[in-house]
Amino acid sequence: MNRYTQVQNELRRHPRRWLVSGCAGFIGSNLTEALLSLDQHVVGLDNFSTGYLRNLDEVRRAVGQPQWGRFSLIEADIRDLRACRDAMTGVDHVLHQAALGSVPRSIDDPLASNDVNVGGFLNMLVAARDARVRSFVYAASSSTYGDDPALPRVEHRIGRPLSPYAVSKYVNELYADVFGRCFGFASIGLRYFNVFGRRQDPDGAYAAVIPRWIAAMLRNETVYINGDGQTSRDFCHVDNAVQANLLAALAPEECRNEVYNVAVSDNTTLEELFAHLKAALREADIAYDRPPVRRDFRSGDVRHSCADIGKARARLGYFPRIRVRDGLSLAMPWYISQHEVQS
Repeated sequence: MNRYTQVQNELRRHPRRWLVSGCAGFIGSNLTEALLSLDQHVVGLDNFSTGYLRNLDEVRRAVGQPQWGRFSLIEADIRDLRACRDAMTGVDHVLHQAALGSVPRSIDDPLASNDVNVGGFLNMLVAARDARVRSFVYAASSSTYGDDPALPRVEHRIGRPLSPYAVSKYVNELYADVFGRCFGFASIGLRYFNVFGRRQDPDGAYAAVIPRWIAAMLRNETVYINGDGQTSRDFCHVDNAVQANLLAALAPEECRNEVYNVAVSDNTTLEELFAHLKAALREADIAYDRPPVRRDFRSGDVRHSCADIGKARARLGYFPRIRVRDGLSLAMPWYISQHEVQS
């Protein structure tokens, strides 16, 4: 029996109370669904600046009753320390996902990124420490690796940050480490690598590449590739990220006060991604024949990114079950259904 199965069985036997910040967002709503499906009690915290009620409606339909009855929502901002403290009441485990994501957004508005990602994170840390929660797991980012040219990325070696967003996520790691050293409050950071899947927003100026391209293909619009198409990423399906969060939350004490890569350890170029998406559409009997159009590289983007997940495997028992091709096939029906609703 693998570690993830053990953790799921343990949670079913002994339900806990969880706080998921950013519960109406992409990853947060998937975490909320997974926890409710395991009969956990979940408090969701969200201000709906980037999350959506429709995501929680999907979770409600997916889990049904009585699981949905174990969910309660607090509509508040992590920049409000009192709200963070109130949300921690009686909580065992915290999964902190709330943030202002996106490299371009942080370049356009560095003050907002810092305010939410650093100030809000510090509020959550203080509130969790004072509430003496059992565990605190937070969303870190592969952007922390910055301009380090070495591949694959290993947790102990980073370069200089290339965007305000990367700076804010690195500061989170520094604060988490200091809270472990100064206050004995140990946490775990998960450096996500290009997570994708159901409920990832395809709209808006800061949409990630996979939902943005899928939306364009379904509308039979042009797909734009930033750069020469050889920029590469380690795309990670959201179910792998869910697994990592639950493993980290129940990890033994000696595994805490650390950061771990959450990825698949695959290297996929943008050209390859485009081909994979066309193939996933063909599986759904949808043809897309337009060639991609190349344009300038995007400011602040890392050229290549691929993770070493050996540390997460060895210490957390993490084993990514879904690779990029399978993940795109899993996600495509959701994107198609959203397109049909909007059409």
